[in-house]
Amino acid sequence: MIHTLDLQFLDIPQAIASFLVETSEGPVLVETGPYSTYSNLQQAVNKVSFDLADIQHVLLTHIHFDHAGAAWALAQQGATVYVHPFGVRHLANPQKLWESAKRIYQDEMERLWGEMQPIAEDQLQAVANRTKLTFGDTTILAHHTPGHAVHHIAYQLDDVVFTGDVGGVQINGGLVEPPCPPPDVHVEDWRQSIELLRDLSPKAMYLTHFGRVDNVDGHLNQLEAQLLDWANWIKEKMRTGQSAEQLTPQFQQYVAGQLRDYGADDSTIQQYEVANPSWMSVAGLMRYWKKKESSTPS
Repeated sequence: MIHTLDLQFLDIPQAIASFLVETSEGPVLVETGPYSTYSNLQQAVNKVSFDLADIQHVLLTHIHFDHAGAAWALAQQGATVYVHPFGVRHLANPQKLWESAKRIYQDEMERLWGEMQPIAEDQLQAVANRTKLTFGDTTILAHHTPGHAVHHIAYQLDDVVFTGDVGGVQINGGLVEPPCPPPDVHVEDWRQSIELLRDLSPKAMYLTHFGRVDNVDGHLNQLEAQLLDWANWIKEKMRTGQSAEQLTPQFQQYVAGQLRDYGADDSTIQQYEVANPSWMSVAGLMRYWKKKESSTPS
């Protein structure tokens, strides 16, 4: 059985999820959310008749704070944390990760993410592509799925997939958005990862932002279309010489308009902004295009 746990990030429903998978070896947790929602995670786990101390295996799709920020606290209770090989050193010594994020979020770090402490290396397990993880009667297959981040994994459990952010953001059945933060969003890699998800032909996907999706083909088609739409919008605006500061309010208005066209009200738009801040995609996609331009032979 799979339980979707709403972490109530910033007291907003359906912004960040964790997933608890019942196995014969005990519960397995996919995503931890940030440490700022740790008490909410504890309450949600209790509601499905488990304790945090019961969780001895934690699977992270990637190391961004909204997905992995509380992993250290689970490790302190004895859990093994499974993560992309690139992410191991950052979780063992999160100082660089923290300082990088602080340059973006500044004084908001504690309010948004809480704190982050090192995880002992013997409690970190690097997960190679196509690794089979077996927990009692349950086998989960890991797929490296770059695009949103180079250190991204989607986890396949039978005919469903936990997609992290490579499967996009969708709230209340609304518009499917591609979260495109810096530093390493990559459009071509993401499209290949979307194709990988299609090839898996899952019955359903579980999105960290937010919940179960049953219309997999339609969802992935819209995700790919939105990824190209946003990337090309940023590219065209960059040609006018505008800065990120100038583009950000324009892009926020553009995204809000897309959401309203899809039936979103102000409350739903706020949920999307909390789950997937549109200003982050400006920064990420501008960086993507600049790197692409600098690597293109003249």
